[in-house]
Amino acid sequence: MVVYFWGAVLAGLLLPLSYVDLREFRLPDVLTFPLIGLGLIQSQLTAGLINALIGAAIGYLAFVGIAAAFKKLRGIDGLGRGDAKLLAAGGAWAGWAGLPLIVLIASLLGICAALVMPRIFPQKTDMPANWIPFGPCLAVGIFAVWTAQQIA
Repeated sequence: MVVYFWGAVLAGLLLPLSYVDLREFRLPDVLTFPLIGLGLIQSQLTAGLINALIGAAIGYLAFVGIAAAFKKLRGIDGLGRGDAKLLAAGGAWAGWAGLPLIVLIASLLGICAALVMPRIFPQKTDMPANWIPFGPCLAVGIFAVWTAQQIA
């Protein structure tokens, strides 16, 4: 029964985060920070806090590093800090070992989105045509990996 509670908490924060990112291309701190904190609490109660702390730190630093490298190479932003905070939340919920699979799932979904989103969603006039909100992709990856860990 506890797993269902934590699954509802996780989904209850990932869904509005995804919605906001789809509409506004941002992941608000008011949702990402509680998701990190609740992930740490959930991990402390179920899997261990150290694994979650390491996962949160690696998740955040990995995406901040990628964003900095992309900006240095291309001169433009390619990944927002909200994505880094959301991956930190993924690390808090799924631990450091879950991060590669979260990123793999999210990346594959992002590629699919890049292929179909221009046909499904109307072009926002203030956003470049090639921008894809990555938050929903990360959200699916986080939820899938966390759920798989609970089943295993």
